[in-house]
Amino acid sequence: MDRESGLSFSATDLAQTRFAVSPMWEVVTSFRLLGDPAEPLLHRRWAGQVRPRLLRAGLDRGWLSDLIPGRGYLADFLTPTPAGPFPDVSAELAVIRRTPADLVRADLKTLEAKGGAGRARLRQLHEEPEAALEKVAAEIETYWELALAPYWARIRRLLEADLFHRARQVAEHGSAHVLNELHASVRWDEGTLRLLRRHCHPTREQAGPGLLLVPSVFAWPRVLTRTVVSEAPQLAYPARGIGTLWEPRAGGAAVEAVAAVIGRSRALLLTELDTPASTTQLARQCGLSAAGVSQHLTAMRNAGLVTAHRNGRSMLYARTAVADALLTPSEAP
Repeated sequence: MDRESGLSFSATDLAQTRFAVSPMWEVVTSFRLLGDPAEPLLHRRWAGQVRPRLLRAGLDRGWLSDLIPGRGYLADFLTPTPAGPFPDVSAELAVIRRTPADLVRADLKTLEAKGGAGRARLRQLHEEPEAALEKVAAEIETYWELALAPYWARIRRLLEADLFHRARQVAEHGSAHVLNELHASVRWDEGTLRLLRRHCHPTREQAGPGLLLVPSVFAWPRVLTRTVVSEAPQLAYPARGIGTLWEPRAGGAAVEAVAAVIGRSRALLLTELDTPASTTQLARQCGLSAAGVSQHLTAMRNAGLVTAHRNGRSMLYARTAVADALLTPSEAP
């Protein structure tokens, strides 16, 4: 049966409430989603591309599979408190690598209590946390390159849009209005943030001052919380506009306009990169030679229109936010 928990707020707590984008929240929520056979329809396009890469890399049976169970509690040290509003994944991984041993062991104890520990890797993490954290961070880096980096420009743009919308709402209507709009299970009531949840009932006694609100693409349709003593509690909530995240973005008129500037072959390649692809895939899809595609990609990478991400022995190329903007039809004045 659902229970309601309350996180009380003083004036100081409210003043220290802030928003941030967190790459690691996207790592843990997306990894959990990929392990769920009942994945949401809105992420099926992304999951269909990413899951085969993870299976080939063996990431479905690595450290993350032990630390991120399919349901319930996941290790808190995987989602450190962001230092600023837009940290990159390398900054968050640096914090993970420095996690104190007592915090790692406390998370493992909670995992065990929830029935998610006891495996050989987690015993190693308990006994040699510093060395094992390096292995965890290395696996996260591999996961990032395969599952999120090629799509990050698109994901980050949506998350940033959510943050800017919330900031404008705070300015226009106040914090209480924004907190009431985060999610159906979250409501603000006379100085208390109330959450209707089955698990994880944060209280002010369990956490530090303030509140960190983190929009997430992959947390949908629920909210997730993190509560660590002396740190602001975190609440990851579904970002606005997720339903449009994986929709094709290239418009015909815009493509023609871009082709007039950078050439038809490069415009065609950018159009095909609505989903990340390798040089070989692009050559086959566009009817161009692999050598020609490689030259075009190098030029566009130097111009900031595409990024490259290692995928085993091959390289995946993805459009950047700059290229997305170029291919988005402009509205008539």
